[in-house]
Amino acid sequence: MSSKSFFSRQSEAFRWIPSLAIVLLCLPLQTLSAKEAPAELTDLERISEADTMVMVPMRDGVRLATDIYRPKNAQGKLPLIFIRTPYNFNEISGASLEWAYLAVSRGYAVAVQNERGRYYSEGEWEILGDPRSDGYDALTWFADQDWSNGAVGTLGCSSSAEWQLALAAKNHPAHKAMVPMAAGAGIGRVGEFYEQGNWYKGGVHQTLFSVWLYGVQQQIYPRFPAGMEQEDLQRLRKLYDLAPDMPEVDWKKQLRKLPALSWLEDAGANAGPLKELMARTPDDPAWYESGLYNDSEEFAVPAFWFNSWFDVSQGPNLALFNHVRKNGKTRRVRDGQYVLIAPTLHCGFFRIPEHEDLIVGELNVGNPTFPVYEQLFSFFDYYLKNGEGDFKDTMPRVQYYTMGKNEWATADSWPPEAAQPVTFYLQSTVYANSVFGDGVLSAQTPTGKEADSFTYDPMNPVPALGGGVCCNADAALGGSYDQRGIEARADVLVYTSEPMIADLEISGSIRPTLYVSSNAKDTDFTVKLVDVYPDGTAYNIDDTILRARYRDGYDKQVFMQEGEVYELHPTPMSTSYQFKTGHRIRVEVSSSKFPQYMRNLNTGGNNYDETEGVAARNTLHHSAQYPSKIVLPVVQ
Repeated sequence: MSSKSFFSRQSEAFRWIPSLAIVLLCLPLQTLSAKEAPAELTDLERISEADTMVMVPMRDGVRLATDIYRPKNAQGKLPLIFIRTPYNFNEISGASLEWAYLAVSRGYAVAVQNERGRYYSEGEWEILGDPRSDGYDALTWFADQDWSNGAVGTLGCSSSAEWQLALAAKNHPAHKAMVPMAAGAGIGRVGEFYEQGNWYKGGVHQTLFSVWLYGVQQQIYPRFPAGMEQEDLQRLRKLYDLAPDMPEVDWKKQLRKLPALSWLEDAGANAGPLKELMARTPDDPAWYESGLYNDSEEFAVPAFWFNSWFDVSQGPNLALFNHVRKNGKTRRVRDGQYVLIAPTLHCGFFRIPEHEDLIVGELNVGNPTFPVYEQLFSFFDYYLKNGEGDFKDTMPRVQYYTMGKNEWATADSWPPEAAQPVTFYLQSTVYANSVFGDGVLSAQTPTGKEADSFTYDPMNPVPALGGGVCCNADAALGGSYDQRGIEARADVLVYTSEPMIADLEISGSIRPTLYVSSNAKDTDFTVKLVDVYPDGTAYNIDDTILRARYRDGYDKQVFMQEGEVYELHPTPMSTSYQFKTGHRIRVEVSSSKFPQYMRNLNTGGNNYDETEGVAARNTLHHSAQYPSKIVLPVVQ
């Protein structure tokens, strides 16, 4: 079935459902609907019975603040959609309000619950802690209510999605379905990815997490005594929302300060767990004692995954989708996995304008509207309402948007079967430093100069501009931007293909192999894939990074020796993109993308507790003996 016919049928069948906006990891819930006016609180009150500040008990006696909405005059038992969040829902509004209204309109009960230790929920909050027992106990409590049909679906984007992954390993009998959107920070290890909840990429700290901690880790605020009656809590929430008003911080400037351990305290914040997390290596055993999901565990719940091309951790998300399809607990679970990848920023599925093109950074990706809620609710209807609807007959296994081509496509697997690996080699004749050099990306094996070198100075790092970014208060922008200013730097190696003689689509994992050397004990290497337009505009597609000390595995640190050549395999990039006729494919190689990734100070030390760096002379080899290359998944 073509994507067009599927979308048309779904839109016609469910055209009455309004749109809704969703939460960013780093922001409170807020509505950003492009299709309909947001629901008002009076709309929800008109169609639902609300039971607010229900204190749901956990096994250790701690109670979690929960608001429950059920359709008025409902007949019979109800399925539940469960939204769990660390953010403030004290006065229901924005996306949480829209969500509740949409679900109640379709005959669902809705529960919105604060995590342990957040706002009116009792107990102590633990970032990246273990959400499994609290999630399990909440499901048990909901399923035991006299209005419940015993079927619960979990729903959310970013922080409201990430806790669902570990819960799926618990195999609770009431957990019938889940919709995790942009759930990268819930993944510890999956396959070759050891990002540990977005903390790392290629062994390099992603600074978004430090910035995010500033806004959410403030546990020092007034707390009411445990055990208060529901009526008292309902009254108090009208007077106190318990939300701290954090001072604004210029994070571009703050993230330049050394040592990195001082970022939050220097900004006047509660230090929280930053120092402990900074000290963990990418395979530290402590990561596996937290609430992150790891691929050594079972996965027991059908899922509809929503991901974005310009989001953090899209690679691990797609790897997890494939992992569950192959290794889910039962055949029903394995057969119940679906994924959609949109050309948006983090949790941007609901910001797509209906009647105009979407601009992601500076890149026009056409109009990628799709029937998000028609699909989402048909999924829930099937799994929470005893097979209701035609979801199984009509839903493609994989839906993905091909940028450049600017069309939706469907497939039975990811990557699509038609994608075949094609190798391009990095090479130069004189030098590849900057866009003014003669670096070439070619299908032919190298025959020219054997290496290109550059000086990486951590005090003058290559700036971040675009990519898979979220939640860092604009310290680094997400999306696609013209890279020519960056490519003018001498510490950026630039390799460019000849113009395409026909449209070339790549869909899948992009795998670089670098042969490198350095006079430093340790340094980083970055790889960026770029589309060069006929007028020279150069739009980034995706990028990756690897800290050289982890080249032999994240469970060990092996430092470099001057004069030795090392083979690096950064974790793959992921995209679906069409290079148009006349466009060129470009690969950039450097050693920093700051402040998206924390700088390597090149000392071989911890980096996070150091205050001085040293310049490194880094070399990329591209000879017949050391053929640095990139393998693209070309759709034949």
